Amino acid sequence: MDNNTQTASDFNKSDKTKQANNGNRPYAVVLYGATSFVGQITAHYLAQFLSNAETDASSVSKDSSTAKSAVTWAIAGRDEDKLKKLQTEISHKKDDGATPTKVDIIIADSNDEASLDEMTQQTQVIISTVGPYLKYGEPLIKSCTSNGTDYVDLTGEAIFIKDMMDKYQDSAKQSGARIVNSCGFDSIPSDLGVYFTQQQAEAQFDKVCNVIHMRVKAAKGGLSGGTIASMATIFEEVGQDKERRRQLANPYLLNDDQDVPDARQDNVSKPEYDTKHGRWLAPFVMASINTRIVHRSNQLLDYEYGRDFKYDEAMWMQDGVKGQLMSYGLSVGLLGFATAMTFKPSREFLSKHVLTKSGDGPSKSEQENGFFDIRFFGKTSKNDSITTKVTGDKDPGYGSTSRMLAQSALCLVQDIAKEDVKGGFWTPASAMGDKLLTRLKTHSGICFEVVDDAK
Repeated sequence: MDNNTQTASDFNKSDKTKQANNGNRPYAVVLYGATSFVGQITAHYLAQFLSNAETDASSVSKDSSTAKSAVTWAIAGRDEDKLKKLQTEISHKKDDGATPTKVDIIIADSNDEASLDEMTQQTQVIISTVGPYLKYGEPLIKSCTSNGTDYVDLTGEAIFIKDMMDKYQDSAKQSGARIVNSCGFDSIPSDLGVYFTQQQAEAQFDKVCNVIHMRVKAAKGGLSGGTIASMATIFEEVGQDKERRRQLANPYLLNDDQDVPDARQDNVSKPEYDTKHGRWLAPFVMASINTRIVHRSNQLLDYEYGRDFKYDEAMWMQDGVKGQLMSYGLSVGLLGFATAMTFKPSREFLSKHVLTKSGDGPSKSEQENGFFDIRFFGKTSKNDSITTKVTGDKDPGYGSTSRMLAQSALCLVQDIAKEDVKGGFWTPASAMGDKLLTRLKTHSGICFEVVDDAK
């Protein structure tokens, strides 16, 4: 084992009291699950971004208020050989002349609580890409909330978030751990898209929107085996448990205050025609997590959007017979997939013979050539209208997600003081808001802008 590889037992236990203030911990960021499909993409992005940041910082005067200290980070997981291979890949000399990234390795396993504790005690924030979260996510959440360690992930599993909030909210508040789930395509474009739209509406009309419709205008990308595994786990849970089905159907599942709103929420679950925009609508598979995150943000922002706020998501198809057929085809396909994944025999058959295997996903070219274009149509109680869009210049689920995930972690570490956002379960918009918006626009190829409704 080389000098840059640590196991749980290597951490000096006599230093634990010094680490209680996690600003003094040896690492700012640890990427856990670094050798997963999206983990590797995130590791490469972090290496490039932090190398460039260090190069830029070296040209800034030490007396400058804009200078920031270098970010120390590590990659973590259970397979040392795979981690060493990744370490070599991201530490080689850069073609653009940037300083090669030095990144350490930490060995930790979801089945070994002691190793997780040793890992979380060494870092300010953990990035977790280890899913399905319903199967593997709880031990790390428990460790972070016990040790006051901030945490971000890319889960699209709303019932996992609900379970973790119920079990560990008090612990997170006591320890100061900020837990921010869904920091990828699930659900940053939706969550910050609504946040941005409401900001613009208030600036223009001195009033927020009480209704916002999100529509996916266009997207190009692929699914990894990890995403398929997460979907399979959710359908397995829902198929076995009536209470889980009830939870999944609740638009306010993640609102945990005593007086949860009761505004009836629209849900595009079958083909519909959008008469205003002349397009057919189809269900959006990620609406079940995105809408819940948006409503929780509203709660955590003291219901700035209003207690009667209504929000829904759907996919835009084109007009005419072709658009209608596409809408019906997608709707039937999603229903058939959900039904097949609910039953064990068909789920196992699809997972084994049809669906993408764990560890596989879109090629580098597909990630680079992917994109997304999402529109938000807002209306105030006085019928003032506003349209905004959120776009990304990479594959949404991986190229863009890795950047959103990494910048969320860095935002918590560098931009959000513990005194300003205290421990507990947060959303991207409620925890990081404007500062994350700025980071994403500057470093992630994500754009937020007001547009003409007709465009």
